[in-house]
Amino acid sequence: MSRNHTRNGMNNRNKKAADRYRSLRTKGGAITEDERLLSRPTLPLISPTEPLPSEQTLRDDRAFERALNFDFTITDPWRVLRIMSEFVKGFDALAHIPASVAIFGSARTEAGSPAYEAAVETARLLARAGFGIITGGGPGIMEAGNKGAQDGGNLSIGCNIELPFEQFSNSYLDVSLDFSYFFVRKTMFIKYSSAFVIFPGGFGTMDELFEALTLIQTHKVSHFPIILYDSKYWSGLLNWMRETMLHHNNISPQDLDLLRISDDPEEICKLVTEAYRASFHMNDDNTGREKSIR
Repeated sequence: MSRNHTRNGMNNRNKKAADRYRSLRTKGGAITEDERLLSRPTLPLISPTEPLPSEQTLRDDRAFERALNFDFTITDPWRVLRIMSEFVKGFDALAHIPASVAIFGSARTEAGSPAYEAAVETARLLARAGFGIITGGGPGIMEAGNKGAQDGGNLSIGCNIELPFEQFSNSYLDVSLDFSYFFVRKTMFIKYSSAFVIFPGGFGTMDELFEALTLIQTHKVSHFPIILYDSKYWSGLLNWMRETMLHHNNISPQDLDLLRISDDPEEICKLVTEAYRASFHMNDDNTGREKSIR
């Protein structure tokens, strides 16, 4: 009886200590590591020909003193170590996964909707063809991709991201990774994916789409398929790229060939499989070819 009471008391004290620790770690509100890294204090504008205001001089004189008393764990040099640890964690976890395909799309897509079911079927077919599936690990299209991977009997991988509003990992993950920095997470998608299949989505989906297009266009990575699902959804963007970007010579005609579009999961699986086999044979035949980050 006494032992149980002591144990309960210890649990209560530990919980209070843990709560205090969490409150110190999150002091300043729901600000993510990405936001802290990319933020910089706003300073007053001072013309080069004007003398420094006395208060500015005073602040500069005290800068070193403030730095000595500053919490190092929230400075940029410390973040470099955190960034490095995220790369190490991601590379270590994904180094031995099978050839994989990244599936992107909106987290807001509801289960049972046509896009959701199409993503499940696409991932299932790709999994049966031998590919693992990588998603952002959250709900919506991401969940559909991971569900299809498990239905198809292959590896289901989620690379989640810390957001100001909580994004929980879905329940269909064999490998679940959490990242604080978007650019580290995007490196994992690029490095470990043999194709991108992109379903309807918002800004995050567009970010992944144009990141991949830029890296392929600039030959930073070897060419891999980028396939858009739902021609009706993407037609406006493709027309704008063709009629506006290309018309103003901001892209080349061959840049448009980097994108494929399909409304058929079976066709998507065929396109990805054929491109992967062709790439495999090309690499096998030319072992001296310079390798990209993938």
